[in-house]
Amino acid sequence: MKKAILYINQFFGQIGGEEMADYAPEVREGLVGPALELQKQLGEEYQVTHTIICGDNFMGSRQEEAIKTILSSLEGKDFDIFFAGPAFRAGRYGNACGNICKAVKEKFNVPVITSMNEENPGVEMFRKDMYIFKGGASAASMRKDVAAMARFAKKLMNGEELFSAEEEGYFGRGIRRQVYLDPPVNAADRVIDMLLKKIRGEEFKSELPIPPSDLVPIAPAISPDELSKIKVALVTSGGIVPVGNPDRIQSASATKWGKYDISELDDLVEGEFMTIHAGYDPAAANADPDVVVPLDALRAYEREGKIGGVYKYFYATVGTGTTQAEAARMGREIAAELVADGVKAVILTST
Repeated sequence: MKKAILYINQFFGQIGGEEMADYAPEVREGLVGPALELQKQLGEEYQVTHTIICGDNFMGSRQEEAIKTILSSLEGKDFDIFFAGPAFRAGRYGNACGNICKAVKEKFNVPVITSMNEENPGVEMFRKDMYIFKGGASAASMRKDVAAMARFAKKLMNGEELFSAEEEGYFGRGIRRQVYLDPPVNAADRVIDMLLKKIRGEEFKSELPIPPSDLVPIAPAISPDELSKIKVALVTSGGIVPVGNPDRIQSASATKWGKYDISELDDLVEGEFMTIHAGYDPAAANADPDVVVPLDALRAYEREGKIGGVYKYFYATVGTGTTQAEAARMGREIAAELVADGVKAVILTST
């Protein structure tokens, strides 16, 4: 009988929601949450022996410790394959699944499989390292996503013929494999066929698809004369917030943003503001938050008459692991407030 282990986060591990996102790694014997469905889909020839549970924030902010703890707990355990998720569209969860799968694959040399939605940032981060199946946006697709992972795992473990990423249902890993058509069609004939279809406006499929790029047009320049008359707003994805993080913005894979009154401030000082960003060393930003949100520099420009003033609030969120969809939504919400208040210029800082 082949044996499997599943990694899940604190929510699907039935520990709790966001309030338990700092839950330390725990390895349980038997089936918890999605492991029940995974066992059902794998069938009697496989046994899910353990379920690993770890909080998304713990993995995000203490990644090295979390991975070391989990790998240590797997020492001496007999398993043939490792699963994680499904992570759906949850960025922190996708990041966690990708990191633990990569570590387990490197340490134990076993196949690893996970599942994420196409908008999960974990897809681009880890698709070349493992099988990531194309999952739904929410837990509503749990059964379908688990079934896809289990089906492929059985093919993989049984040594069956594996087809292309598209046919199997996982995201391409950038691996190109020679395929011989039966009957054979040479490259010249295939490319002419595609060209004729393109000319006729018919549907065709390229053998070398190029991923589309979502480009944002560059805004027109603001003249110095105009700039001296308008207020400039500060927006950051560098995670600068008042000490204590009153809006509980996530340290990675953010879904929240905050705005903070700076109308009476000339700079952001240590002890009053800090970064909660999990993607860079916080030491410099905590010692002087102005290195991320340059309020002190803008106040100097204001005094020199280079800008008309500094907008009364600055806006903050965290960029690391945040999905494109969430980032776009937060951007639209912040922009709507700024436009409604007549702000015409924004400085957007990251890390």
